[in-house]
Amino acid sequence: MSLEKKYPKEVKQILAKYPPEQKRSAVMPLLYLAQREEGYVSKHSMQDIAQIVGITDTEVASIIGFYSLYHDEKAGKFRIQVCTDLPCALRGADEFLKNLCENIGIQVGETTEDGLITIEAVTCLAGCDKAPMFQTQGPDGIKYHENMTVDKTMELIEALKKAA
Repeated sequence: MSLEKKYPKEVKQILAKYPPEQKRSAVMPLLYLAQREEGYVSKHSMQDIAQIVGITDTEVASIIGFYSLYHDEKAGKFRIQVCTDLPCALRGADEFLKNLCENIGIQVGETTEDGLITIEAVTCLAGCDKAPMFQTQGPDGIKYHENMTVDKTMELIEALKKAA
């Protein structure tokens, strides 16, 4: 089902925020809308968005590939995205990520067997002075976690499991 048929009111509201000649500016809110339910943007939704805003499928895919908030593949219910850029690495982010993966039993980019957690490495979450840090993306939105340890992160994961 097309995005416009599935969410007619929302698509109309998003497009109304932009002049008709600038409707390509609506691509990011439409991407967010498209991935709201499943946690990723399907190829079909990318095509719908491209058609709605008048750009190519490739341009839509490049936006998804650039931003860590958009995804083109299904993953766990919660994505834990650890910042691993240079300033964070200097504060121990790489070691934190390695130890976290060992504790969970998966590698970066993998999802736990229960389908709950996917671990990802991302660049720049704008909290370098509070590294190791990460953001979680899930049904309850995006939340930032700063000055983290593996033990505190494992407690968070246990809380997510209980809530799920």
